[in-house]
Amino acid sequence: MAATEVRLASRPDGVPTLDDFEVAGVDVPKPGEGRILVRNTWMSVDPYMRGRMNAGKSYVAPFEVGKVMDGGAIGEVVESNADGVAVGDVVLHGLGWRTHAVLDPARVRRIDPEAAPVQAHLSVLGMPGLTAYAGLFDVAHMREGDTVFVSGAAGAVGSLVGQLAKLRGAGRVVGSAGSAEKVRWLREELGFDAAFNYKDGPVREQLREAAPDGVDVYFDNVGGEHLEAAISALNVHGRIAVCGMISQYNATEPTPAPRNLAQIIGKRFTMRGFLVGDHEHLRPQFVDEVAPLVKDGRIVYSETVVDGIESAPQAFLDLLSGGNTGKMLVRL
Repeated sequence: MAATEVRLASRPDGVPTLDDFEVAGVDVPKPGEGRILVRNTWMSVDPYMRGRMNAGKSYVAPFEVGKVMDGGAIGEVVESNADGVAVGDVVLHGLGWRTHAVLDPARVRRIDPEAAPVQAHLSVLGMPGLTAYAGLFDVAHMREGDTVFVSGAAGAVGSLVGQLAKLRGAGRVVGSAGSAEKVRWLREELGFDAAFNYKDGPVREQLREAAPDGVDVYFDNVGGEHLEAAISALNVHGRIAVCGMISQYNATEPTPAPRNLAQIIGKRFTMRGFLVGDHEHLRPQFVDEVAPLVKDGRIVYSETVVDGIESAPQAFLDLLSGGNTGKMLVRL
């Protein structure tokens, strides 16, 4: 059999292109003693991967030029030389961007394919879901009655943030997105109280109209103009959870801080960045609370699915330009 992997061909200067990736055919690897071979069936592309394409020290090691990339994936065990893992088991692991992966069984988590569609463990029940849960409740400390604003609200994380806020008793939930169709989805299917297309005009003005009494919690996926607008709208003792700043990921020059950051003094607000890995202790609580909500339909989620590992680079580029609703996934 042949396998396929996607490598980083070059480090992008600004917006990545397909030339920054290489799709290569390789032999299917053989698992040694105590290892398993997994044939991947689904893989995730995520905004944080853009940072890993750059050189330099960060919270996670950069991808190496000429080497296969990695990321969240789900697959079926097709060969096992390890106790406790059987051929046919479905597992979640971190060696995506390839069709086949050899793994230490300690680095995989078995999932029940009968409990939910397996790919949900890469989205609403996986890393994006835990990110939304931890950021909203453990970082921003959302309280009943709060007005919550989330940018990138039609993405895998933002769409769940808004729904969790409503279920926990938020007084008003506002989202921004990049198209009229996404705005409609947020309002009509996800239950956001208000939503707007940030391309239709200044974010500050649209947010002021959507949240006339101000914002108590801002969940930031975008940065830039959205962060400035949120600071302007923030009420005294508001809280900002910074999950990502996708508007700045392709910047070729250092980006300035929000020009109105001095408002942190008078408004006494808090702004905290976070990584989902620091909140792994919440996973059992998150699954216990969210999985039943997904199963009975009280939480809605969407997937944008692209077929074939050869299409993974384009899926990633589309993700960075807002070409997804909900989670962007590649089906292998």
